[in-house]
Amino acid sequence: MVKLDIISDPICPWCYIGKTLLDQALAERPNHPFSINWHPFQLNPDMPREGMDRRAYLEAKFGGQEGAVQAYLPVVEKAREAGLNINFEAIERTPNTLDAHRLIHWAGIEDRQMAMAVALFKAYFEDGRDIGDREVLADLADSLEMDAAVVRRLLDSDADEAAIIERDKQFREMGITSVPTFIVNGEHAVPGAQPPELWVRVIDEITGQLSAGEG
Repeated sequence: MVKLDIISDPICPWCYIGKTLLDQALAERPNHPFSINWHPFQLNPDMPREGMDRRAYLEAKFGGQEGAVQAYLPVVEKAREAGLNINFEAIERTPNTLDAHRLIHWAGIEDRQMAMAVALFKAYFEDGRDIGDREVLADLADSLEMDAAVVRRLLDSDADEAAIIERDKQFREMGITSVPTFIVNGEHAVPGAQPPELWVRVIDEITGQLSAGEG
């Protein structure tokens, strides 16, 4: 297997789009060689732990509603092309995602990491749920047959907080400044939401190299 590391934040719309486009390629190549792992990167590492009102966040970031609308137009268009229904109007709060990243980490221990990443994207971008709320996170854990009571106890502790923050820091020190970033086999960085055609070519190239090596 070949490692495919996905550096992402569950409140990043381009990460949701990029993951969806990758999925389309994987569906075309069901025998792909990838072993996929998700890694933390906080778009807003200084966000208060309780998050903040989304309108206030957007106005501060983009200088007002009009600036936010213009910034998100290409996101909405690309999401629609990918078959996603992102409902920005349903999102009332911009969360701190440290707890969400902890949940992705714990889901990985139970071999549910991909499913959890998708559940977080859908909860935030389609259902407008506050994925900084620990009750919401525990409910998502329960939906994937993780022990919600255990997850809630972990969330109420500082378990793995320092490790998540350190991993985020390491990626920044590597020069990663935006997400999604995909790292193939620990060597080749593929930034941004790439079309399925690119991923199909990458898969075919890797598969050919592996076959040649076995021969």
